[in-house]
Amino acid sequence: MNIRTFAAFVGPSVFMMLLFIAFPLVSVFKQSFYVTQPIYETVEKETCTPGFLTQTCVTELVSQPKLDEHGEIITQTQYVGLQSYRNVLEPERAWRAISDGNWQVLSTINFWKALRFTLTFTLITLPLVVGCGLGIAVLINNAARSIRGPVIFISLLPFIITPVIGVLSINWLFRGDGIMTALIEWWLNRDIALFAQAWTIEILMMLYRVWHVAPFAAIVFYAGLQTVNQDSLESAVIDGATRWQRMKYIVIPHLMPLIIFVSMIHLMDSYRVFEEIVGFSSQGYVISLQWLTFDYLTPDQAGNRSISRASANSMLTMIGVVILLILPLRRTWRDHKGGH
Repeated sequence: MNIRTFAAFVGPSVFMMLLFIAFPLVSVFKQSFYVTQPIYETVEKETCTPGFLTQTCVTELVSQPKLDEHGEIITQTQYVGLQSYRNVLEPERAWRAISDGNWQVLSTINFWKALRFTLTFTLITLPLVVGCGLGIAVLINNAARSIRGPVIFISLLPFIITPVIGVLSINWLFRGDGIMTALIEWWLNRDIALFAQAWTIEILMMLYRVWHVAPFAAIVFYAGLQTVNQDSLESAVIDGATRWQRMKYIVIPHLMPLIIFVSMIHLMDSYRVFEEIVGFSSQGYVISLQWLTFDYLTPDQAGNRSISRASANSMLTMIGVVILLILPLRRTWRDHKGGH
């Protein structure tokens, strides 16, 4: 099947969307196999001490980037194959640490350190977002019609706030002499430092993500609650079913497609966690895969950027997202086939 036949098969709009998605991915994938470095040249540099009669000059050889006629640094690009992936993963060192059971050594490798936090962050916040979102949706649905509008507005406020601003707000509440830190110290009658160790920072990040994303899940579930079959609920009430039994056997199965949808959105979004790392300034303790890509793209003191490593890390991040999405996608496909 050639490109023209494929475009006619999927339709022009879908084909253009696939091209729009594929081109950046292909570019990043290609960049992960090439390394661009400046060309250095060795020149003689004369350094003289201040003075007139006793001035001393020393000539030494130094390496500096080679410039073109316009004063721009001349670079060269060479094919390195999978070397960028090896530099990111450090497989020999990682396997040796796993074989020895030395997890502290494994945590010193940036990729595995970032992967551990990213997976922990994603898999712990997922059930909390779904559970809190469902609870808020039920609360909104059971609220009196006269106050339902204000309840929805208040519930949506955490989701409306810009992520970076929300992270900084939580940061200020718990850092140093923040309000929440002062309350906890008063309650425990002791001084605490929530930003002095990694595990407390991770907990604050997870709490913020649940607080920020649960309203989105709540609105989606609330819309689904409006389509629940009322006859089935009334029949369950007549048969003596408790509130929990109605929720378990009627409401949740009805909302399952929406639960899978919210789970997929959250998996893709939380696996690319970045705002929390920047807002909490946790780079010294906790890093994520997305922040690691940003760090590779940050110029060093010589102005060089590790674009090849950043591309390799981005591809590995995308592979991780795909693996996490396999389970919900399989369930969606199975339900779709069962419906037909």
